[in-house]
Amino acid sequence: MKYYCSTLLLLFVQITFSQKNMEAYLFAYFEGSGEAELQEQLRFAVSPDAKTWKALNNNQPILNSSRISNTGGIRDPHILRSNDRFYMVATDMFTVKNGWDENPGIILMHSDNLIEWEATAIDFRQIYPEKFEDVQWVWAPQTFYDKEKDKYLIYFTIRFKGQENLDFYSAYANEDFSGFENEPELMFRAKYGAIDGDIIYKDGIYHLFYKGNTKDQKGKEFKNGIQQAISRSLDGPWKEDFEYLDAYANSKINVEGSSVFKLNDSEEYILMYDLYSSGKYEFQRSKDLFNFSEETESFTKDFHPRHGSVIGITSKEAKRLNDKWGGVPKTLLK
Repeated sequence: MKYYCSTLLLLFVQITFSQKNMEAYLFAYFEGSGEAELQEQLRFAVSPDAKTWKALNNNQPILNSSRISNTGGIRDPHILRSNDRFYMVATDMFTVKNGWDENPGIILMHSDNLIEWEATAIDFRQIYPEKFEDVQWVWAPQTFYDKEKDKYLIYFTIRFKGQENLDFYSAYANEDFSGFENEPELMFRAKYGAIDGDIIYKDGIYHLFYKGNTKDQKGKEFKNGIQQAISRSLDGPWKEDFEYLDAYANSKINVEGSSVFKLNDSEEYILMYDLYSSGKYEFQRSKDLFNFSEETESFTKDFHPRHGSVIGITSKEAKRLNDKWGGVPKTLLK
């Protein structure tokens, strides 16, 4: 009974902390404009309402990619809050220098204060030479906290050389978030392949959002956009829904890098995505994660983000970020 009560108390503390103390939002992204050599580096922005954003550090990198990556560049940063700890993963890729042909790994980071980060670069070919010797891409990793196992699941898109498949693989992080407990395994294979996965849990269902596509009988893609698969378990099976959720699926405008987050003190969710061809970043709203607003909305911002993610933060954390890098909206510093 003591253990049961303690568990309930811990759950109550977690829910209270996560829902009641968040007064702002933090956006982790890499930049899509300015000097090319500096674009593929981590940046932060803060907002009081998840719509109007201000870049920190004058939109300059908060971490130098050469210090945390094998390639010298990072893309697709995903940040996760777990009570008062923070976890971040990113694609280890520097296209400005190395091009798009291949990247063999990802980066794992963790922090207790959002300021100081410990990082580990994971090279799949070196660590798992038998299974991943022919890996071409390891893209867009993300982290999800598995409450049942009290572990952090890291998942990402894999493509092997000579293959057309773009599949999701996953593995649980080790205790100090510096690697994996076991060799990554296939998690989900979409019919036509998929990239940029993003898992969120609601009402007993795991929602996996991703950029999917549709191909004709000859294997030629003729449509793409944001889709989702759902499951009652992180272990699957995942039921693929072939409907497109984004407002641009029936147009020539391409989107990628979808990310879903829940608004502070609200039952509403934001589905945001990167309109990479047109240099825009927009979002749609939902309350059930199945039905989304038909009209898109745009962020007000002083930067040009590429494929990023958002978490809620406290006013104390916002002030700490401002003390380090500056740029936090003044309304959050009172």
